[in-house]
Amino acid sequence: MCAPAFPLHGWSTNSLQWNARRSAPDCFRDRSYSGDICSQVTSEPMQLEEFVYPQYEKPLVEAYDGSFESVFVVLHPFVRIPEALAWKVAQQYPTDEQIFAQGTKCRWSEVSQQSGISSYARMNQALLTSIGSLSDYLADRAASEAIANFVKTHPVWMPSEGRFEPLLQRDFLDVFARSGAGELIFIPEFPYADPVARLPIERLKAGSDPFPSRGTLLAPDQSFLFTVDWDSFFTLFYGPRAFLAESVRRLKLEGFFATANTDHAWFNYSFGCAIVTVSPEDRPRE
Repeated sequence: MCAPAFPLHGWSTNSLQWNARRSAPDCFRDRSYSGDICSQVTSEPMQLEEFVYPQYEKPLVEAYDGSFESVFVVLHPFVRIPEALAWKVAQQYPTDEQIFAQGTKCRWSEVSQQSGISSYARMNQALLTSIGSLSDYLADRAASEAIANFVKTHPVWMPSEGRFEPLLQRDFLDVFARSGAGELIFIPEFPYADPVARLPIERLKAGSDPFPSRGTLLAPDQSFLFTVDWDSFFTLFYGPRAFLAESVRRLKLEGFFATANTDHAWFNYSFGCAIVTVSPEDRPRE
């Protein structure tokens, strides 16, 4: 049996912010879907505050009034670092400054080959298990232990959860810069409590302004966006399919295109909800 749509442990407790988010205006109206093309015609433009992370219980492609043709699930890379920063030496997670200066990307596929974790879905499940985000009946202790053993014996750390991964921040800014945008619009996780802000790309690149930790990064013309949610080891990249595919290939981002029924809890595929996690035609070409 497939796992339920709300699998993360603890959402019903300590839920002040969660309830605030769920009680926000419902900006995710139903639409019809055919292939990869959105057929919904919206009657009015979306407000910036509506571009928060999609609702968990609906397919990812149905978010934002169907404003975007496709969504690519960008996997947060593991962090390869010098031996001096490895777990067996430092036994503490590297700082962002150390990651920026000395860290490089280690792909999920590489960790999969060396840990025996056979799919993106199970890797996601293992990572969520490792931080205690899954209830016991959904957790994969064996896969989580395999990741722990890999980290203990290699100069590689797990990605951090629930934020824009530091090793991906330059890639995301590159997408905005190449689109011709001089700024991005930051929509915080709870925009009815925290203000929406316009952030200059060059200042973010130079480190003059801090990179947002979590929320949504929206193009000024609303043609594409990146969004990440708490406890997640992936970022969603919405936009025209050709634009997403070109960006993914150029930047060598690891991940997959969401299908018509992929939702936030896509680790559920480990329970047999789908025959494969990623169809061959949805894998980006190297």
